Parts: sequence; C-alpha cells; structure tokens
Amino acid sequence: MTIYAIGDIHGQIGMLEGALARIAADGAQDGPGGPDEVIFTGDLVDRGPEARAVIDRLIAGQAEGRRWTVIRGNHDTMFRRFLANGELHDDRIRSGAPWTHFALGGCATLESYGVATGPERSPADLFAEAREKVPQAHTEFIDAMPLWAERDDLLFIHAGIRPGIPLARQDEQDLIWIRDEFYAETGPHPWLIVHGHTIVDQVSHFGNRIDIDTGAGASGTPRFLSAVAFEGPRAFVLSEAGRAPLLPGTE
Repeated sequence: MTIYAIGDIHGQIGMLEGALARIAADGAQDGPGGPDEVIFTGDLVDRGPEARAVIDRLIAGQAEGRRWTVIRGNHDTMFRRFLANGELHDDRIRSGAPWTHFALGGCATLESYGVATGPERSPADLFAEAREKVPQAHTEFIDAMPLWAERDDLLFIHAGIRPGIPLARQDEQDLIWIRDEFYAETGPHPWLIVHGHTIVDQVSHFGNRIDIDTGAGASGTPRFLSAVAFEGPRAFVLSEAGRAPLLPGTE
C-alpha cells in the first residue's frame, strides 16, 4: 500500500489538481476498494482565491469513495470558528491580527463564497453574509476533519506535536499551531512525522519529521504544492518526471 501526502493547499485549486494528477500518474489506487490512501495535511483555505472550489473537490472525492483523509489545519479552524460565532482572533497569532487580515487571508476565503469584503464591511456584516452563503455541507466537512492520521510508523498532522506528551493528551492548539518546541526536538519521535504549516523551499526531511509545505499559500506570489509518496518509511517526492527519493538531511 502506498500513502500519498499533499501539503497546505490554501485555496489553490489549480495546484491541487496538479498534485492529484502527479499522484494519478504514479499509479495510485485510491478509489473505492483501492489499497492506496491520499492524506491532506490541512490548511485548505485562506490566501488563495478558490477555497470553496478546494473544499468542493475534496468533498466530491470522498463521495466517490476515494481513500482521501483530510486533516484540519489552523486556517481551517479559524474559518470554522468565524462561521460558528464570528470569532476573528486566535491567541497563537503573535501579531494580534484578525483572521480577515490580508496576511492571514480570511477575506480571500469569504470572497470565494461570494461574500463581499472591504474596509466598509463590519465583522458583523461579514459574519451574517458568510452564515448565509457558506453551505452547511462545508461546515460539516470541516467539523469532521481529524487532527491527525496515524499509519503504522507514520504520523500525519498539520503543525506537529509537543515532544514527550502522548498523542491522546496533546493540546489541539499545539497540533495546529506549534513550531519552535517541535522543531527543536532532534531525537526520534514514536513515528516519522509528516506535517505542513511552515513553508520550506522544498520538501525537507529532518530525520524525525518531514515538512511538505512548499508555499502554495505564500504571501505575494504562491510557489507550489507538493505531493509525496510513502512506502512504509521510505519517501519519494512526486514531480512531472516521476518519483525522486527523499532522504534524511534533504532540505
């Protein structure tokens, strides 16, 4: 069985279709009854212009019976909290900026649903219109997204874990936001951890973790969306030319 992983999408439907095409070209059998699985490491929304289309595509793929597991990221969580109660702030945002700030990209997500944004719109206006225009199927989809996917010696997660704490006792905010404490740990974890959340120039293998966020949601000019194949602990980056082995120390 092959497990494929796709990094942070951030509303880039064209990049998503490209990554799926590379997985299909690799011979993936992720449809009904197939042995292979595709795991998405979260951050489907924000910054890019087509968040709605991305979620529609993933819902449709699962409805077809594809073995697609979609993990929840911090941007997905911020979007869902806004839809629930209009909340715009998260304590983990060091700048204190609201979700609708351009750097976080919430307005791009709202605009993909036809919500009018702009300086003249109050948060209450945005909340009311979003509640009207975001389909219930999308809120239910986000609510159902797991925080991790454990597959034998691999753990797929959005941001990472707090070292030394059992998975069941991890804080949700750490799982979708953590950086420094997780990155500082150079010793082995119980699994090889595959994550996104922090942009790297290329898919990077740090020995105990692999970062697959290559900047589809980069501010300014997006870069690209990576797809990686796993055969047990062996990892391969997928490109138009096929597979390339990913070894520890590859950055």
